[in-house]
Amino acid sequence: MRFNRTTALVMAGTMSLGLLAACSNDDDPTTSDSGSPATSADPNAPVEITVAGLLPTADDAAKQQLADRITSFQEKYPNITVKSEDYEWKNSTFTTQLAGGTLPNVFEIPLTDGKTLIENGQLADIDQYVKALPYGSDFNPALLANGQGSDGKIYAVPAKSIYAVALHYNRKLFTQAGLDPDKPPTTWDQVREDAKAIHDKTGVAGYATMALDASGGWQLAAGANSRGGLIETSAGDGKYTATLTDPAVKAHLEWLKALRWEDNSLLARADLGWGEINAAFGGGELAMYTSGSDVYNALVEGNGVDADWGYGLTAIPTDNGGGALTGGTLAAVTKDSTDAQKDAAVKWIDWWYLSKLQDQTQAVADAKTRAEADPAQAVGTPVLPIFSEENYKESQEWIKDYINVPLDDMKGYTDVMFTQKLVPEASASVQDLYNALVPVVQAVITDKNADVDKLLDEANKTGQAAIDAAG
Repeated sequence: MRFNRTTALVMAGTMSLGLLAACSNDDDPTTSDSGSPATSADPNAPVEITVAGLLPTADDAAKQQLADRITSFQEKYPNITVKSEDYEWKNSTFTTQLAGGTLPNVFEIPLTDGKTLIENGQLADIDQYVKALPYGSDFNPALLANGQGSDGKIYAVPAKSIYAVALHYNRKLFTQAGLDPDKPPTTWDQVREDAKAIHDKTGVAGYATMALDASGGWQLAAGANSRGGLIETSAGDGKYTATLTDPAVKAHLEWLKALRWEDNSLLARADLGWGEINAAFGGGELAMYTSGSDVYNALVEGNGVDADWGYGLTAIPTDNGGGALTGGTLAAVTKDSTDAQKDAAVKWIDWWYLSKLQDQTQAVADAKTRAEADPAQAVGTPVLPIFSEENYKESQEWIKDYINVPLDDMKGYTDVMFTQKLVPEASASVQDLYNALVPVVQAVITDKNADVDKLLDEANKTGQAAIDAAG
């Protein structure tokens, strides 16, 4: 699931743009806390690493772009051999991969999972290597905190897809239904009205929701957050309480139930995870759904969507003081990596994920490669800043000649992306909470008589048990 979510601030309920400002300090980034050289591995010794590559559904152009970046990386670091593996984080398979030692040296995890994996001693300490980077002390502190341990060291870094959940829509279906695609819905009532109009006029489902893996719970939580609710609270004493019975959770379920059984406008599929709903949307099976604001990249690379397809992006509707659920992806390194592999891994993380946000030459090279691929890859998809808003805007200016995403059709989101209220994900046992909600979402889609109160009560007990078991 999208991978997305901030930990340290969850009980504040919101995360302002002020917390998305870059941090800095006066420490020498070339030394570790002990004062020893930050990079002790022999920089010239041959070393091989495996790295998380693209989604299994990625097209040939995306694969070629990755291959080109690997080639240029190895030209800069001739002693490092990089092998990429198709990679898609899934809650249902990740634990097995981690325990079995089958993950690549560099792998990706949701923002929310960093703390738990660090506490369990399952990530490599990459602190000295990250701090040796030219921008090692410039990360957005609210995001970096998700990859830091209680010892203050860095075990994972925010790498990509830092997003707020948003509403994605098919502009062509809006037009066919007599709706104005330049005026997407701003309330959940309007989403319902538009979804019904689209289904009545075109026969296509007006709306769909994820209901598979933990993705179904993730998007139900996003709906609840947008309505002013939370799925977990804390009194600030380190103890967490599951709140899956929050009235906002029920309100969003009842809303979905009405679309499905009263309006017949909800896609009647309970087997949609993150990848599946992207494929259904790209295939024209639905008009609207919520997911991370960065999903356009995946739609282009794996689902046949391009600038002429008719894609639209707007902010998730909010009411009752609600906001947009945030999240993202951390890059981490396997625990059993050698020092030389850790050093090489962080160099790759810098090259593949981060340097293009800090260095104009790298930014332009990456954008040019993506834009000139056949077919072209997305350049300029709006995301929240890993460093600062100023840095983000500057980097967008660097690559303006290569931006090929339909920004004019994303204004409903970009006009508010730096001012909207943001809600970080739950901190404790978040994947367990999401999994506990999945049967509830599936029941609403498949059973007209689903007892939402009873299902949520059972889910809450399951979620609380997971929190308690995790300590």
